[in-house]
Amino acid sequence: MLNRRTLLAQAAGFAAAGVFAGKASAKSLPGIEMAAMRGSIDATEIGVQPGAVDDQSKAFARMLAEASDRDQPVFLPPGTYLVSNLKLPARVRLSGVPGATRIVYGGNGHLMMAEQAEHIELTGLVFDGSNRWLADYAQGLLDLRRVAHLTIDNCQVTGSGKNGLALEHAVGRIGRCDISGAADAGIYSIEAGGLEISGNSVSDCANGGILVHRWQAAEDGTIVSGNRVQRIGARSGGTGQNGNGINAFRAGNVIISGNVVSDCAFTAIRANSASNLQI
Repeated sequence: MLNRRTLLAQAAGFAAAGVFAGKASAKSLPGIEMAAMRGSIDATEIGVQPGAVDDQSKAFARMLAEASDRDQPVFLPPGTYLVSNLKLPARVRLSGVPGATRIVYGGNGHLMMAEQAEHIELTGLVFDGSNRWLADYAQGLLDLRRVAHLTIDNCQVTGSGKNGLALEHAVGRIGRCDISGAADAGIYSIEAGGLEISGNSVSDCANGGILVHRWQAAEDGTIVSGNRVQRIGARSGGTGQNGNGINAFRAGNVIISGNVVSDCAFTAIRANSASNLQI
């Protein structure tokens, strides 16, 4: 028989169960417990939710700023995140579940840009440009300039309205990435200062595969190795500046080795004014 004491005890038990269930459901998202063990910030705790219908640019920017201030990594659970016009802070260590954590460009400017950053590390993420228009000031879906230490690993970049990755004065490594469907080049590097581009797949890009360029002829030192480049077009025409699988222009001491290049509109590997080039 229920009495007042029994009823109150049961009510308290149900309330406690609800609290624990709420915490358990938050932790049930794949990867969160492992991310916590690594000391990563859980994006959902800062208000960034996987699969949200609305644009999350403001919450995403706050999350990155807080992580930069705390100098901590951020883990994004699997799902889709619709964002636009993000300016990356000085320190970004952003990771997700490969193939399942999707950052989708919402349009009206750019997806991600960085200028004078100390450390940018992107791991296990999908960046989807949705073939949307990019503003004139943006060179690519990911536009990263003067980054002192750059790592992009095990990511996918697809559907860019310009270059997939646009790098300027970059130092670091692009590895194990799948870059496809860019309206210009898959990877465009200008004025690199010690860059390695290795183990990537670059395909179905309209004007170029991997481009290593400089504004003036000078030492560059980029290593382009072990990449698979295929189905590269020359949509913008010209007499050789487009349609190349791998292209070095004015970049000295570049090493191009062990790549598999096929089905390019102009040449597999092309070099212009590139001294001490090794192929």
